[in-house]
Amino acid sequence: MGDLAYTATSRPSPASFSACYASLVAAGATGVVSIHLSNEMSGTVESARLAARDAPVPVEVIDSRSIAMGLGYPVLAAARAATLEGASLESVTSAARRCAESTRTFFYIDTLEYLRRSGRIGAAASVLGSALMIKPLLHIVDGQISLLEKVRTPARAIARLEDLAVQAAGEGPVEVAVQHLAARSRAEALAEHLPKRVPGLVDLRVVELGPVIGAHVGPGMLGLTITPCDM
Repeated sequence: MGDLAYTATSRPSPASFSACYASLVAAGATGVVSIHLSNEMSGTVESARLAARDAPVPVEVIDSRSIAMGLGYPVLAAARAATLEGASLESVTSAARRCAESTRTFFYIDTLEYLRRSGRIGAAASVLGSALMIKPLLHIVDGQISLLEKVRTPARAIARLEDLAVQAAGEGPVEVAVQHLAARSRAEALAEHLPKRVPGLVDLRVVELGPVIGAHVGPGMLGLTITPCDM
């Protein structure tokens, strides 16, 4: 296998968060719910907490313990809670935390090399020796990326992702996000199957990862995030 291109990423500074919080206050905010990717994978949460100490209004900093739509769904839950009549900072914070705790993420990558280079491979490090001969299925546990299963082919990996989504969804109402990096055809094929197998599917979206997460997983990544929608 040829050399893999890799781009490093860095966390925002506390000063960046301070400026953001100040702009929100200037726009009329009386409180802020600040939700971020897992502290186990990035120092972003710590930067936000440092800035929150000196913010002119109360700031609740939430570690989503996840990435991508595992972070996105708590943000959406907070936004919905904030639109309710009489919403308080506490109620919005609670909605985001409940959603984060109930959201599950599974994903497939073509190689562990990007995660190894970025230092974010967590418990999956034990399979590095055979990384080029397997197709790893991973999930996020306690804020870290961990190996879930090892499969031999991309087709088998995608089939297992579908099974995992069905198991995680159960019978209740759920929202599901199919995420990918430079693999839209795979993502759309997976998305086509889900409405037939997830009886409580309320909302389904297909999204491509941004460059920050993409730099750590590499092209070909395919993921599923499942969240209850009755939070």
